[in-house]
Amino acid sequence: MKKVLTLLLLAVFMATLLTGCKKKKGDPPVMPPEESFVIDFSNFEAGKSADFSSFNKGVENSNWEFSVLVTGYFRILTAVTLIVPIAAFDVAVDQTPVWLEEKTWQWSYSVTVASVTYKARLVGLIQTSDVLWKMYITKEGTGGFAEFLWFEGTSEIDGTGGSWTLNESSTVQQPLLKVDWTKTGTSVSSIKYTYQKTGSFKNSYIEYGKTTGTYDSFYNINYYNGTAFADMDVEWSSTGLNGRVMCPLWFGDSSWHCWNSNLANIVCP
Repeated sequence: MKKVLTLLLLAVFMATLLTGCKKKKGDPPVMPPEESFVIDFSNFEAGKSADFSSFNKGVENSNWEFSVLVTGYFRILTAVTLIVPIAAFDVAVDQTPVWLEEKTWQWSYSVTVASVTYKARLVGLIQTSDVLWKMYITKEGTGGFAEFLWFEGTSEIDGTGGSWTLNESSTVQQPLLKVDWTKTGTSVSSIKYTYQKTGSFKNSYIEYGKTTGTYDSFYNINYYNGTAFADMDVEWSSTGLNGRVMCPLWFGDSSWHCWNSNLANIVCP
């Protein structure tokens, strides 16, 4: 009888312990959407290879080409410098996390970029009002590097917004880019890149968003043209490809300068 009672008490104790652990463990944090990193440059990916010193206004499709030129600085930054961390985060979205300790979860996996394999470790800590994220990347073999913190950030508990700060590389572990994002409904509604590295381009930015109307997409930009910073607005139709650009410092006026669906300059309607 005493043995049976002991077993019953042990069972109750184990059940209580497991229940307590389960309650303490809770659910993993809401993962920010993979789109929270990536601005859509698809309408501005082609064009002349030009710089400000050789670029001409008022010819052919120069209004659209000027937009390509300016947005190209940020597009190249994403396509080259940030390709590994962005790819690593894209893979994390489909992984199953492991609980580490109270309110802390970890995603560990490998990701291959341009035939090179990297090891990624994403840690999410649920805080009082937001979630703290840290992504560590390791590369083995030729040109390998030890694990380092490539980017970190915070997101709202419900996943409706947040920010990322990305370091430049394993050899230059200094902030390069800050990404602020917001989510409306099921999709990301705005993303802003702000250049963080010390130098001429520091604090320049590009903000991308979606809206309604004839021009359903836009950029708000502050860029460095080699001598001064300039503000610039770009609006376009994601389906018709027609759009317009305004940049007082470049055009010498505060008017819109338009292009049609063939990307050719036109008088704005």
